[in-house]
Amino acid sequence: MKLMATFLLGISILNCSPSSTAAVIPTVVVPPTPVVTDIEFWLTKSDQSVKLEKQSAILKFGTSFNNYNSVEINDATTYQEMEGFGYTLTGGSAQVINQLGSAAKKDLLQELFGQSTNSISINYLRVSIGASDLDASVFSYNDIPTNQTDINLNKFSISPDMTNLIPLLKEIIAINPNIKIMGSPWSAPLWMKDNKLSVGGSLLPQYYNVYAQYFVKYIQVMKQSGITIDAITPQNEPLHPGNNPSMYMLAAQQNDFIKNHLGPAFAAAGIKTKIIIYDHNCDKPEYATSILSDAATNPYVTGSAFHLYAGDISALTQVHNTFPDKGLYFTEQWTSGTGEFAGDLKWHTKNVVIGSARNWSKVALEWNLASDPSYNPHTPGGCTSCKGALTIDNSVVTRNVSYYIIAHASKFVPAGSIRLGTNNVGNLYNVAFKTPAGKIVLIVLNDGATAESYNIKHNGKWATTYLEPGSVGTYLW
Repeated sequence: MKLMATFLLGISILNCSPSSTAAVIPTVVVPPTPVVTDIEFWLTKSDQSVKLEKQSAILKFGTSFNNYNSVEINDATTYQEMEGFGYTLTGGSAQVINQLGSAAKKDLLQELFGQSTNSISINYLRVSIGASDLDASVFSYNDIPTNQTDINLNKFSISPDMTNLIPLLKEIIAINPNIKIMGSPWSAPLWMKDNKLSVGGSLLPQYYNVYAQYFVKYIQVMKQSGITIDAITPQNEPLHPGNNPSMYMLAAQQNDFIKNHLGPAFAAAGIKTKIIIYDHNCDKPEYATSILSDAATNPYVTGSAFHLYAGDISALTQVHNTFPDKGLYFTEQWTSGTGEFAGDLKWHTKNVVIGSARNWSKVALEWNLASDPSYNPHTPGGCTSCKGALTIDNSVVTRNVSYYIIAHASKFVPAGSIRLGTNNVGNLYNVAFKTPAGKIVLIVLNDGATAESYNIKHNGKWATTYLEPGSVGTYLW
């Protein structure tokens, strides 16, 4: 009976009227599961309507068939380990950056060299040993009165760079202690040269050993200042003696200098700084190979550096095929004040970023990091139209085309990343990397005149995406 009463009570509760005190069970609405993209996509368009912006497009890997071309990433095919992407921090660049207010400069340096989501994470810089043509004046670190010599380098001093370059480098290193720095001289001290002028002339043989010690002192003094020089080149653009400053250095002269003076001086001083040869255009790869072919010089040399004001970027692969144990470094390419964003974005991405990496370069560097609106400062006779990645006009910072060219790589490809095999298909030029964290980064340029849909294919699956003509996409997964 007790069981029956309980059952009837349950029925009466279920049949109670709406006016009763029984609880009403609410309807639970389950929100749809958000669709998450498999691939992050960052875009710059040639018309500047989009500049390094993360896209909201959902890119999912799948196996649905389509007729589009495919850029395929092959993890099993690996190439060089990357050292970095960046710029030359000229003395002039440092000068205009230092003119910013302290808060603005701090924010800018974090944007350039930090690791936050708002940073482009530059991880490689080139600096001049003494003045480049984008300094306000010509100087070396051993300037003495005419007709004097200083073979013991007693008057060696980096004081000309203590106002702008050195303090700024210290601020940068505080942000990124792992940044790599390459030093390149535009000229030896004038008293060491046969014409005693800042423009042209050659290093006198009797000063080869003194000049080797000049490099030793430079590296040691910079180290004492808290700045590690990872690599040097013996001469910027050794076949271009018309700049101010500049110095002419034939391959045979550079070979002699390294083999009999610089290499032994570094060894004697225990210096591990890399010696990178040539540092000039792709039309003369034989300059590098002739030096590397000398069995006595070869062990002192880590690799060869190139610019692309003449020749073809494939010259780097020619050198690699002959000396596969030596590194390649792409160290300079300028953007002109008269250039157009669209044309520069396409050419530099194709050749400097994608092209150099596909031809074994460990670094890709654009030319000057910053200038003022009139492309100053520069030396008398120096470049009058070199447009920095940044234009700094008092407190206003404008980001120019080479900022985006490098950022499409530097923001996503840290040092230690490995280049992977990919196929160039149609007008889709590309390069891919695997980062130390195991992420895949793919940079693609649509070099054609029409928009193109295509697949990103990886591990047997593919995602379909789209690029307008002249646009650059960086994909991360």
